[in-house]
Amino acid sequence: MDLLALRYFQAVARLEHVGRAAEQLHVAQPSLSRTLARLETDLGVPLFDRQGRRIRLNQFGTAFLSRVDRILAEVDNARQELADTAGLDRGTVGVAAETLLTVTELLQSFVAEHPADVRLFQSSASTMAEQLRNGDVQLCVASQPLSGVDVSSKVVLDEPVMLCVPAGHHLASRQSVSISDLAGEPFVTTRRGCWPRELAERLFGKAGVDLHIVCESDEPGVMGDLIGAGLGVGFMPGMCRGARSRTPMAWLEVDDPDCRRVLSVVWRDDTYLSAAARRFRDHTIEHFASPA
Repeated sequence: MDLLALRYFQAVARLEHVGRAAEQLHVAQPSLSRTLARLETDLGVPLFDRQGRRIRLNQFGTAFLSRVDRILAEVDNARQELADTAGLDRGTVGVAAETLLTVTELLQSFVAEHPADVRLFQSSASTMAEQLRNGDVQLCVASQPLSGVDVSSKVVLDEPVMLCVPAGHHLASRQSVSISDLAGEPFVTTRRGCWPRELAERLFGKAGVDLHIVCESDEPGVMGDLIGAGLGVGFMPGMCRGARSRTPMAWLEVDDPDCRRVLSVVWRDDTYLSAAARRFRDHTIEHFASPA
């Protein structure tokens, strides 16, 4: 048994598909299959249930994967720590956010000051937790708690969420609204898993008001244009109020103290955080702490 065999097993276990794992690992599929067979022979138990060309982790494979993930994480952490100690700290940092608009401005100032390479992912909260757990990212900029992984976090922004309506809408002249005022209003929001949708469902449910959704967007950043175009009304974070919009909108306060967004930078507790990741984390905290 060697580290290469463990990495091959980890890839196949995550994808549960030998062909896709071979493509990801840039190895020939027969070679990958032989390596898995040798590993199972060495361990004395099958790690997968095989049904024709389909494979699924069995109870032995599931138990083994949890150990392999920890072993390989320790090896990767050790390699990164040694590189940092040796001063080879250019590094790469993976960052996930619910919308990339949240990190665009801070990324611009970060890359101007630091040599690290940054890989960005747009992810839901559940996907962020999985990416942290798998080591695909080192940091998340999240508006929701991340479950299923031991993390530390630092709140960088706590802001009101406002209701946006098209110019000329019957609510546009109001300064504020209650959730009950929105009964029957066509609502523009995101797909489930993104914070605007989770917030809307929570507030409407608490108020006992039906949420009438007319648009589910995969990109929170386009919601303002859809609202301004007259498609419906929707929640927007306060930080977007000063941004230019291609379509005019009215911004209204929502009479509910829970209508807020709390943005945090999140990282794992149980793994080494590289120098590049630490710099990006600290830069993110400083960026949001600075006056606009």
